[in-house]
Amino acid sequence: MHSLSEIRAGLVVRLDQLAAEVERLESEKRVPLDDDSAEQAIEREDDETIDARQSAATEQMKAIRLAIARLDAGHYGLCTACGIPIDAARLEAVPHTAHCIDCEREFGG
Repeated sequence: MHSLSEIRAGLVVRLDQLAAEVERLESEKRVPLDDDSAEQAIEREDDETIDARQSAATEQMKAIRLAIARLDAGHYGLCTACGIPIDAARLEAVPHTAHCIDCEREFGG
């Protein structure tokens, strides 16, 4: 298991990566539509994909900010639903997780 400072640093790096991705996706959406209507249909589908990716990145950013707040408050690694420690392997795989595996299964996420 990594130290809390290493975990925090990793979360901050991931947050910066996601912010850059959201910014890049935002700029892709600002490209004007083609004059060709068939091409516009394809571009609109691309925009839907971009929106989905942007939404997923934004949600992950929110989860990471909450994980950093839990870390700063001394609550990192504890399930926010039941309060038990989250398995180290789960935290290693998903460092911003807020729930133990049992609560994740129960509440979804």
